[in-house]
Amino acid sequence: MYCYKRYVQLLTLLFCILLLCCTAQAAKAKYMFKVASIAPENSIWTKRFHDFITEVSEKSNGEIGFKVYPGGIMGDDRAMFRKMQIGQLQGGGFTMTGIGSVVPDFRVMGIPFLFRSYEEVDYVQEGLLPSFSKAFAEKNLELIAMTEVGFVYSMSTSPIATLDEFKKRKTWAPEGDPISTAYLQTLDITPLPLAVPDVLTSLQTGMVETVFNSLYGSIVLQWFTKAQYISDIPFGYAYGALLLDRERFTRLPVSYQAMIRETAIKHFAMLITDTRKSNSDSRQVLQDNGVSMVTPDPETVQALHNMRDKTMQRIQNTSFSPQIYNEAMQLLNNYRKQNP
Repeated sequence: MYCYKRYVQLLTLLFCILLLCCTAQAAKAKYMFKVASIAPENSIWTKRFHDFITEVSEKSNGEIGFKVYPGGIMGDDRAMFRKMQIGQLQGGGFTMTGIGSVVPDFRVMGIPFLFRSYEEVDYVQEGLLPSFSKAFAEKNLELIAMTEVGFVYSMSTSPIATLDEFKKRKTWAPEGDPISTAYLQTLDITPLPLAVPDVLTSLQTGMVETVFNSLYGSIVLQWFTKAQYISDIPFGYAYGALLLDRERFTRLPVSYQAMIRETAIKHFAMLITDTRKSNSDSRQVLQDNGVSMVTPDPETVQALHNMRDKTMQRIQNTSFSPQIYNEAMQLLNNYRKQNP
């Protein structure tokens, strides 16, 4: 026991020394970016981001520095954006739902039951990147990289296999996500909008009974401890973006701008690979911890897909533009024609 305590103390000391060194290096940086995220510290998302900023610092000889605020220290996505507007932050790792209130067209890939595979996701995302970048630039935001949560599933405190069972549950919708809210309303479900940090408490108190997350995300955020039944069909695809203040970014030497982009391509490609592997591995981890995978009945699956198209007819002009929707659907249809 004594040796174990000494080992923990030593690790803590080393971590503190590392943190102080990183802070000291950042303080000397000529170009500083304070960046926040709701992603928890020690998750794959923050680990890969630290690798990215370490390489950027090395390649710039310490001239570019980042100070990172993970785990929602700076508030949710909307709070982070407000702090960017007043100069308190110069960047953030944003979720699709959070930044969608600023750039609505960025929501389009989050339509429920849109994608069948990650291959479809990758093809459509690559095609939409120029449109996304342009839309963010108009809001003084520089799109550095896309991030990924992955396919999300409905997770409940009791099993759900049919649409009727789904309708009976108190269901959560991400705060500020008009697409999920409209879709659930089309199903005759009135969801309870909550920010992500409030979901676990709401599950614990019974305020909500059904939530949505990736398999890995449910472990990282501990939602699986209460929502122990997962409907085994992806509800939708969740993603995000690393965004920097465009004015601050364009002040960098052109060579540094290019270096940041190249380094981001490398590390965030690895992040997406890590995320997909973590989601795959998490299935067994969840089952080993008492989580049950529930197979929805075929009629329910068909009804859920039909409701997607009905919902899109209602919200195209409000939740995102018809132009971005048509572009996304054209890309998706092209992929499916090429890969029947």
